[in-house]
Amino acid sequence: MHYKSDIEIANETKLIKIKKIAAKLNISTDDIEPYGKYKAKLPLYLLDKDEIKKNHLILVTALTPTPAGEGKTTVSVGLTDGLNKIGKQATVVLREPSLGPVFGIKGGAAGGGYAQVIPMEDINLHFTGDFAAVEKANNLLSALIDNHIHFKNELRLDVRQIFWKRVMDMNDRSLRNTVIGLGGKTDGVPREDGFNITPASEVMAILCLAKNLGDLKEKLGDILIGLDLDGNPVYARDLKAQDAMTILLKDAIKPNLVQTLEHNPAIIHGGPFANIAQGTNSIIATEMGLSLSNYVVTEAGFGADLGAEKFFNIKSIYANLNPEAVVLVATIRALRYHGGEKNFENPNLKAVENGFANLEKHIENIRKFGINPVIAINVFHTDTEEEIDMVISKSKEIGIDAIKAEEWQKGGDGMTELANKLVEIIDKKENHFKPLYDWNQPVKDKICLIAREIYGADAVEYSKRALSTINKIEKLGYGHLPIVMAKTQKSLSDNPSKYGRPENFNVFVREVDINTGAGFIIPILGKLMRMPGLPSTPASAGMHIDENGKITGLS
Repeated sequence: MHYKSDIEIANETKLIKIKKIAAKLNISTDDIEPYGKYKAKLPLYLLDKDEIKKNHLILVTALTPTPAGEGKTTVSVGLTDGLNKIGKQATVVLREPSLGPVFGIKGGAAGGGYAQVIPMEDINLHFTGDFAAVEKANNLLSALIDNHIHFKNELRLDVRQIFWKRVMDMNDRSLRNTVIGLGGKTDGVPREDGFNITPASEVMAILCLAKNLGDLKEKLGDILIGLDLDGNPVYARDLKAQDAMTILLKDAIKPNLVQTLEHNPAIIHGGPFANIAQGTNSIIATEMGLSLSNYVVTEAGFGADLGAEKFFNIKSIYANLNPEAVVLVATIRALRYHGGEKNFENPNLKAVENGFANLEKHIENIRKFGINPVIAINVFHTDTEEEIDMVISKSKEIGIDAIKAEEWQKGGDGMTELANKLVEIIDKKENHFKPLYDWNQPVKDKICLIAREIYGADAVEYSKRALSTINKIEKLGYGHLPIVMAKTQKSLSDNPSKYGRPENFNVFVREVDINTGAGFIIPILGKLMRMPGLPSTPASAGMHIDENGKITGLS
């Protein structure tokens, strides 16, 4: 059977003009900033704190994913269409895709099948230039640092203790570690440097945690760029960089409005990594959705142990958000995978039964935040009814509803049952969100709580370097910041080869970073990849464009 590609489906859909999408949110044409016919920026004055408190927030997360991903974005888009199908005013709020995965191996992040946001090519490529603005602001700071060193270096920056790196939005392993300043006296001071991918920039994390332009500027000024020769911290504000960086981000701070295939509103903004940052769209985008819609559906990156944990403990606290319901996406193929069937396209009832342990741990974790999740079984054509029925039955045994999500094949029509269930939960006020920890707890206590409660670890071990850094962080007065655990997305543990529900393990904190601008501490478990590489056959090799500008092969 031939299944249409995502781009084929997207290209068959007639877009409606963005002013009509804005009208669905009661926004006048004068209050949008169009980027062509089908995209627009939303000005920040549309934010309404009173409306935010009245409306309802639904988080979409997932079990531990397979390398192919489990379809959180597709479910988020389909659920939004489903909510609108049953007569609710709903908007989906998502992250922007990075060009690295688009041209690498993972593909875009605009949904799939009949649950997509469009114009798909624009969203997956340059969109409205937000990523470019983040890149430019980040690299402006890099240029200012090296320019300061080249001239008098009045701040006495230690060139061996500069933490700030350049970024570009492409997978390029050759740029992970570089030497700059070669060529002579007029070409700068030689030192070691390197590149991260743009979503890994602290500027991206800051953009997505900033509440307004003034807050953005303050956070940018608070970026720790390195140490001086006496070991004292040096910040971006010491270089007077914050205003110029904010100027470059003055439009990027505004959320982007587009549409789903069913012409419902979609707000897409920001794209921080989920394993080294908060992994969700901007506070401003989520608040914008809640200002304009009765229901907002949003997602957080990777499995619930990463994206959802950070959404609850960091974003929800910073923004005073109240998530009222959680959708936990599961796929039969992921349950097979966690149950020992590595060729996860093969039906295997026993593997699904064994793999349910992974899903059950994520259910337990969500409940620790005061929320009883609903399971969305994201259906694939390789699933069998016996496997699906088993997941529904085993979920019911522990008091959880599991509902088939058929958005990929049917769009909103395949999501009305899930939509009705979530409305019922919200109307009954069944959930009462609470964070896992108090930010003011000691750093090691916060790390231990996440490791034990969310990952299931027995204990946390630290390198001497990590312990020394934690001590310095607390002495500098940053011990009150929340925790962004940086670990593999492939396992609940810090070992990517441990599938299912690992037990009897410790996690090892190799080193600790701090993002003083964004405002979080980063314990690093295992090797942290901030600049991915391309696979042996990149996705770009299968992309084509004809003489009329029609693109194929983009997913």
